[in-house]
Amino acid sequence: MFTGIVEELGTVISREGPKLRIGATTVLDDVELGASIAVNGTCLTVVAWDEGWWEADVVEETYARTSLGALRPGDPVNLERPVRLADRLGGHLVQGHVDAVGTIVDAAPDLRISMPADLLRYVVHKGSITIDGTSLTVAAVHDDGFSVAIIPHTAAVTTLGRKGPGDPVNLELDVVAKYVESLLEGHRP
Repeated sequence: MFTGIVEELGTVISREGPKLRIGATTVLDDVELGASIAVNGTCLTVVAWDEGWWEADVVEETYARTSLGALRPGDPVNLERPVRLADRLGGHLVQGHVDAVGTIVDAAPDLRISMPADLLRYVVHKGSITIDGTSLTVAAVHDDGFSVAIIPHTAAVTTLGRKGPGDPVNLELDVVAKYVESLLEGHRP
């Protein structure tokens, strides 16, 4: 579990087949083999590291279902380690499981995202949503997506202040809403 509070802005060093190498420092403080680190909201497993970088194996399905497939060397990425039980929950509960890739319509500070229509039922005004691993509050819901307000601090310390119209972003919807829907519908096959 994560909180959606980005700890560090890392940089893609390389992407060779399944190997994704990320430049970072803060998230390496207590790293160990098999540790989880969220990259733009996608939970990945550390398989190698050294001073200033770490590496994950990323399967083709993950590249295809997230915006990670569009990453190139030099691209900035949002990084977060999992929450510890003793930590404050500064954002909201985030699993690191991307539900969809949205597209930026309008850049920050009034960030507007288009997304698949079939998932809009999980987006509510003043509800929580995760964009590229960043916990945010929905400011408005539209027919084709939603808007959030990006404060200057968030724009400076995440990728969201650097992205513009047409850029893909990973979306994780509120897990509580998905569970409530599942419980109300009964068990789905």
